[in-house]
Amino acid sequence: MPKMKTHKGSAKRFKKTGSGKLLRRRANKSHILTKKTRKRKRHLRRSTLASRSDEKRLKRLLPGN
Repeated sequence: MPKMKTHKGSAKRFKKTGSGKLLRRRANKSHILTKKTRKRKRHLRRSTLASRSDEKRLKRLLPGN
C-alpha cells in the first residue's frame, strides 16, 4: 500500500500539540476590524484547540504530523 499523503492546506492551518490535540487559529481576524473591540481582537490572536468532533477527520488529513 502506498504512503498516505499529507493534506498541505490542513498542514498549514493546524498544528499538533504534545498530547496529540490540534491547534487552530481563530476566525474573524482578517478584515472589518474597525468595528471590533480591542479586547475582542486581542483574544482572536490566540490559537485555540480544534473541536473534538473534527479531530478524527483532521488526523486523517495529517498522517505524518
